[in-house]
Amino acid sequence: MGSTTGSRIVVTGATGNVGTSVVRLLSEDPEVGSVLGLARRTPEWSPPKTTWSSVDLASETADLVGEFTGADAVIHLAWAFQPTHDPAVTWRTNVLGSIRVFDAVAAAGVPALVHASSVGAYSPGPKEHAVDESWPTHGWPDAAYCREKAYLERALDTFEREHPDVRLVRMRPAFLFKRESASEQRRIFGGRFLPGPLARPELLPFLPDIPGLRVQALHTDDAAEAYRLALRSDAHGAFNLAAEPPVDAEMLGDLLGARPVRLPRTAARSAIAAAWGLRLLPASPHLFDAVLRLPLMDCTRARTELAWHAQHTATEVLEEFLQGLQRGEGTDTEPLRGSKVG
Repeated sequence: MGSTTGSRIVVTGATGNVGTSVVRLLSEDPEVGSVLGLARRTPEWSPPKTTWSSVDLASETADLVGEFTGADAVIHLAWAFQPTHDPAVTWRTNVLGSIRVFDAVAAAGVPALVHASSVGAYSPGPKEHAVDESWPTHGWPDAAYCREKAYLERALDTFEREHPDVRLVRMRPAFLFKRESASEQRRIFGGRFLPGPLARPELLPFLPDIPGLRVQALHTDDAAEAYRLALRSDAHGAFNLAAEPPVDAEMLGDLLGARPVRLPRTAARSAIAAAWGLRLLPASPHLFDAVLRLPLMDCTRARTELAWHAQHTATEVLEEFLQGLQRGEGTDTEPLRGSKVG
């Protein structure tokens, strides 16, 4: 897109955690002429310069070429996290749906594609130092989320070779949070049985300190700014996105006012596996295994090539998210609807 004004941008998954932030930023950008948001259920939310279209990427009859024709760029954010007990369902939406998006971008002659990959695409890596974008992206094969993100990295490798005329950007953000996504993420990962004490730090007697639990977080709005900057530049390739400091038991203990207590991996995993097996917890033990193995990411490339910097520290991100959990925060889209915590 570069410095072109009046550009037309299409955003898939436009009503979710990242999509709402991306759409809002683009609607405020004077270089963007219009935004078309694609989602399964169109919202009542009406930001400036934005129109909506109801599209299910899992449907083979979805007319994505028609939606993309005339676009200057497509930002592909759509993703389904559930059901974790039936990975064939998420595969149809996330992998087959994404491949339909890629094919439609090429067929419609869209000059730029910005794809939401993830830290979850990375192969197991170090927790003591950060890796750059050259780290292998084979995921953790036992976790559907990582397996799907990694598969799409391979699909994009092929797309890049076959369509060198399309500028391809792959964003690999850390775990993304904002106040308005708290209720959605509670439903996705904690389910309806998530107890209130997890949203009320004063009731936590201790905090499990699990070996390998050292990850990165990022405010969703900061990730959205990276997407916007990618559109305004000629950048291509992969970009790591994360805030400092890394999130570990010590940092969480300070944030929550709880004493970290060492807990073996096997004990923690057994508890998660039991709850998941009984369908009391939506987040699978396979994703827990992956989280303990994800590398820390070096974000130098995003800072130097996109002039991107996280405006929120990881501590600020989690503080805001915790407040959102306590208040059942949400916003006026179906995925992000509020849900009070008991």
